[in-house]
Amino acid sequence: MFCKHCKLSTAATPEGLCWDCADAADEPRSGRTFASRPVLPAPPAPTGPVVQPHGPAWLRSPVGLGKAVAVLLGVVIAVDLFAVYADFTMYDVMSSMTDDSLGYDGYNDLQGDAERADSLFAAAAVAQMVAFVAAIVVYLVWFLRVRVNAEVFNPFGHSKKRAWAGWGWFVPVVSLWFPRRIMLDIWDASSPAGTRTSHALVNAWWTLWLVAVLTRRLGSSAYNRAETLEEIRDAAGQVLFSDSVDIVAAVLAILVVLRLTRMQHEKAQHGPVPVGV
Repeated sequence: MFCKHCKLSTAATPEGLCWDCADAADEPRSGRTFASRPVLPAPPAPTGPVVQPHGPAWLRSPVGLGKAVAVLLGVVIAVDLFAVYADFTMYDVMSSMTDDSLGYDGYNDLQGDAERADSLFAAAAVAQMVAFVAAIVVYLVWFLRVRVNAEVFNPFGHSKKRAWAGWGWFVPVVSLWFPRRIMLDIWDASSPAGTRTSHALVNAWWTLWLVAVLTRRLGSSAYNRAETLEEIRDAAGQVLFSDSVDIVAAVLAILVVLRLTRMQHEKAQHGPVPVGV
């Protein structure tokens, strides 16, 4: 039976009024108390993937991708070693050709060596580009996967949105610190419960990576602008330094990838963390 007054709510008093209309009319409530109001059942638990602050997150194994990234970074190291040889050859030949005591005949004898050094230098640059592109594509797929996994481990421990895990590597200026920040958030979320793993390995890798990238740009720009033998020699020396640093950075990158992959694999095997841990 509906309320005689509002005709909307169910009648609850002997007078045929709902509680709200009875309150408004200041009529007796027949001993009604707050506890006598009907208790609504709790809403059903949601089904399907839980929406996290950065979007739906689910666990996927990073082991296969981690191994693939490590292999491709190994290829990058091998190519960098070839580039170091090419850089040193170019530097050595240019140094010899700038020797004032060389003489006309000696200078002509080195022309063939200079052409071979130039061919080696160009081949190394192409090989480095191919190896780098292959490695970065697989690395970014791995990086996004470990980021999503980390959101499952700790949905609220990430200071950057998920999209920055990809775009953060390419946007100017932002690329100088966003990838490191995202990596540290992933690292912390993937650490064993109740512990905080040191960031030293990540920081060392990121520092050398920035040094390698910046010196590579400076060296390549200097080489493209070089017109004299001395300028070519100095530019080759800069590129030699950059390639040497890149080798160390790639070794540290392999250690970071394998360490983080193992951390996530072990954390996933342990299952959900009990409440209060």
